[in-house]
Amino acid sequence: MVLNPVISKLAGKLVVLASASPRRREILNNVGLRFEVVPSWFKETLDKSSFKMPYDYAKETAKEKALEVAKRMHLKHLKTPDIVIGADTIVSIDGDILEKPVDKQAAHTMLSRLSNKEHSVFTGVAIVQCHCTNDNQLETKISAFYEETKVKFSDLSEELLWEYIHSGEPMDKAGGYGIQALGGMLVEYVHGDFLNVVGFPLNHFCKKLGEIYNPPITQCIANYSIPSWEGLGDRQHDPVNQEENGTAEKKLKSSQTAASKEVINNPSTKQPNSISEAMGSAELHRLPSASILTETNAEWLHKITDLVDGFKASKVLFTASKLKVFDALNTQDGLEASEVARRLEATVDGTECLLDACVSLNLLKKSPGTSQAYKNTQLASTYLVSGNENAMHDYIIYANNHIWPLFTHLDSAVKEGACRNEAKDLFQNSEQTRSLMSAINCLVKVTGNDIVMAFDLSSFKTACDLGGCTGVLTHEIANAYQDMTLIVFNLPQMLEKVKYSQSQSQNLHQIFFREGDLFTDDLPEADLYILLNTLHYWKEDKVDFLLGRLSQKCKPGCGLLLAELVLYDWKTKSSRAVLQSLNMFVQSKGKERSGSEYRKLLHKHGFTNVQIKCTGSFLDVILCIKQ
Repeated sequence: MVLNPVISKLAGKLVVLASASPRRREILNNVGLRFEVVPSWFKETLDKSSFKMPYDYAKETAKEKALEVAKRMHLKHLKTPDIVIGADTIVSIDGDILEKPVDKQAAHTMLSRLSNKEHSVFTGVAIVQCHCTNDNQLETKISAFYEETKVKFSDLSEELLWEYIHSGEPMDKAGGYGIQALGGMLVEYVHGDFLNVVGFPLNHFCKKLGEIYNPPITQCIANYSIPSWEGLGDRQHDPVNQEENGTAEKKLKSSQTAASKEVINNPSTKQPNSISEAMGSAELHRLPSASILTETNAEWLHKITDLVDGFKASKVLFTASKLKVFDALNTQDGLEASEVARRLEATVDGTECLLDACVSLNLLKKSPGTSQAYKNTQLASTYLVSGNENAMHDYIIYANNHIWPLFTHLDSAVKEGACRNEAKDLFQNSEQTRSLMSAINCLVKVTGNDIVMAFDLSSFKTACDLGGCTGVLTHEIANAYQDMTLIVFNLPQMLEKVKYSQSQSQNLHQIFFREGDLFTDDLPEADLYILLNTLHYWKEDKVDFLLGRLSQKCKPGCGLLLAELVLYDWKTKSSRAVLQSLNMFVQSKGKERSGSEYRKLLHKHGFTNVQIKCTGSFLDVILCIKQ
């Protein structure tokens, strides 16, 4: 097997697949590669028209996906992967790029265009090698490539097209079809790598790994030999060897200095003629292991420092968002600190300090030269400008106003079992209710598509969103499943927000509203019930009561869809999930649960076939069926 020689070299390394695709996961699992799955949060919004060839777009998207995961794991997860694999598959016909259809009509348009024609399937793959320097900076080396496969469709009838579309399979597939499943019946022939059409060009990937980890023998000898002082400077220009050589040089200089001191202190000692003579052959062989302890200690100290200073970074983000710094800088040319200060009605010195802190966190950019203008980074423009579609502003403000104060009393909560500043019940505090609903709305805006597409829901004809928040998830479901009837069930004071947010929807004929309390009032009839970010909030007795009511209401075959943050069963892998669980503790409310805990809880109330999809984002998804 081509991968076998490489696997031995990857033993003990942290290999990460930056994709939630079950097809890519299966392809790599089947060849024995051991890896973690961390789906990328990179929004695939690159301008397709700016790329000369379709495969350039696929390669760049794959690279951005992998780099996003590498940087997030390094900065947020506090662990640096050794390798991150990113991939992006597109379908191209007549020079146009076809990605995943947004709805059934888009799927029909795509498939009709492919009917009775040959098209190209391109997969771009990026292999990002990562390294953490002694000053905790992330260094990366990128190897990217693409694979092309030609596919010819048969002449498809309207009946066959719609039958395939209604199966739900096209909705998460590039070009609107999956060749490895029902979509195979559409295909007349394939020229090239079949697995490339499935989503990952395994053969090409194996060859590329071979090039990276099995270089020519002469190169191996050059890389692992101890260079002379004269040759060391030349090799330092190679970024792969730079840190290794730097460490070696320090060891050599240290040993040389020690040898010189010995000569001074003991004149009878013979001065060595060479570095190798000064160190001894055994010391030369010990060079790599001798540096491990120092590097490990440095890494530990950096991690502790990052944790100690972590609250400062949070407060910088909170303050900049509260003052709407990113709104003020939502301009193409950027602004100087004095102008930002004027707009914020703040001091120039204080504003400049805050802006520089944002630059250090990669939230802002600062132009060089005398006229130092500050600009939003792409991250800030996408997520931190309050009026933007994917803005996280309200979520950040909620964390600042309501979560931050609770965590200042964490020591009391741990000692006494409850926070002294215990939050009031959600619906007894209208201001907090509005703030929380807006915060959840932010989360659903950026994760709603992941939630809706986590499972095929096309078999359910009616769905009832119990709670509904501001209706964003209902809107996403309505767009994805245009034959589904949706009911939003919520308290009267919350339905006004839901109805307002739905005013922009093109599918209002699908959505109905019912006033009621999910703990006391009769629940509407539906094939699928949805609880968004709900169960973790309530204590165990209320969770049991609510699931008991749903179990009685559900007929056999009825579905229950939960969107929650799921803890890993070991409760050690996802620091964010564990911290969120601590968040619920200090509020003296519910708790986060692991996958096995959710399965046990749902089985207890008669829900079986529990499937859990970890999205790698803010919310994971659980689907189960009533017996």
